[in-house]
Amino acid sequence: MPAPMRFRVDGSGRDRLFVEPTTTGPGTMSERASGGFFEGVFDRTLTNLRSAWRDIALSARGVLGRGQSGELSGDDLGRLREQMLSCLDGRGGEVSARARAANLGRTYLGLDAGGRERFLRLLASDFDVDRAEIDRCCGELARAEQPAARLAAERRLRDALEPPRILLLRHFNALPEGVKFLVDRRAELLQLGRHDPLLAGLEDDLRRLLANWFDIGFLELRRIAWASPAALLEKLMAYEAVHEIRSWTDLKNRLEADRRCFAFFHPRMPDEPLIFVEVALVSGMAGNIHALLDEAAPVGDPHAADTAIFYSISNCQRGLNGISFGDFLIKRVVDALAAELPRLKTFATLSPVPGFRAWLARQSEVAPAGLLQPAERTALEAAGVELTAAGVSAVLDRTDWHADPQLATALREPLLRLCARYLTRERAASGRALDPVAHFHLSNGARVERINWLGDTSQKGLEQSAGMMVNYLYRLADIEANHEAYRGEGRVAASSAVRSLARAG
Repeated sequence: MPAPMRFRVDGSGRDRLFVEPTTTGPGTMSERASGGFFEGVFDRTLTNLRSAWRDIALSARGVLGRGQSGELSGDDLGRLREQMLSCLDGRGGEVSARARAANLGRTYLGLDAGGRERFLRLLASDFDVDRAEIDRCCGELARAEQPAARLAAERRLRDALEPPRILLLRHFNALPEGVKFLVDRRAELLQLGRHDPLLAGLEDDLRRLLANWFDIGFLELRRIAWASPAALLEKLMAYEAVHEIRSWTDLKNRLEADRRCFAFFHPRMPDEPLIFVEVALVSGMAGNIHALLDEAAPVGDPHAADTAIFYSISNCQRGLNGISFGDFLIKRVVDALAAELPRLKTFATLSPVPGFRAWLARQSEVAPAGLLQPAERTALEAAGVELTAAGVSAVLDRTDWHADPQLATALREPLLRLCARYLTRERAASGRALDPVAHFHLSNGARVERINWLGDTSQKGLEQSAGMMVNYLYRLADIEANHEAYRGEGRVAASSAVRSLARAG
């Protein structure tokens, strides 16, 4: 799911919160974030981190060496290499190893963007596996005939296949915020390693390390409420990736008595949510996000609600991309809500369709005549639309099309039909559903229950989803069967109403 805010490195080499370009109204959270509203949240974290690591580094005598310049050039690289080697040296025991790792981390945080890339490149190149040793171990394994000799050769090969940089990275696990430091470094490597095999190898090592540390068995599910610490609430506002939290009043509304917010936390990152879900407790299946988030609406009685609507799921740590816990989160939250509120009978999402407009644009280029049926073309022409070769996609480029009653009425039937086709029939090259949100929920065992016309008329909703929103239904008795059917056969579970829409074309 696209994230409007990201934590990355700016040109000065400092970790900052960046806001992806959006167009929002005056005084929105996006404007304040770009003006430094959220910048202070992460700057405070980094200041505390540097201070804590400095104290740890000073706790062992003789650990602090000569510093490096911000750009890390010339003799600095040699000194840095010696610093990394010292982290792999077992001298002085655990306390000294921890202090050396803290000092190495402080060195990294003091570098500019170019210096950080050179730091990572040095770690990737000079602390990779010894390929000659791997070849020797492979030969030894091939020659081993006795079971005991073969087992010993296999152990030596496994040891040779683990690069020294893995041991160095593990040292950060013992530092305060050390795991978060590594998560953020992988976020950088995901970008740097796209066209660089050397850095891609380091990124993959870090991914494997983090995948072990972030096993679902280690994660804690916690409810976030208005009484939660302010620093955590600020992060919730920053990490929200689906429906922007525009003010503290908006946030308070999302944490009222008829709302719930749950997040996964890791014991080594107790103040950093990994992924969170926002839930509305309502009567009946909600189909419009603006009504659901209306701050003026009265607060409902959660004990009278019969439906839980999951309307936003946000991954918070880009460095954990590819390490999935979203499916576990939904199932755990369903269990928690069912135990707390036994009247709840329906668990469903209110989700965007972020790939729909892009798919329509591609279809309009390839086969525009196949998108609209004759009656639909007639209705659009009657609404004053001069249909071009781009067809319906060109009409949607009008920013106010949804506000024209006649045009909206003419577009309703073709867009609902095409959206149903897109969700249930269109596939990526891998065979998975083309829409990423659909793939996520179908993988988790949900079914496409209902498509909601003009469920989100925000600029983002119109640009990505043509205003459509979808209810994915989590029927507890069917989750496993739906999951197996989708994963094994690529079969999309959908209601009869959605299937009828998809067949209509």
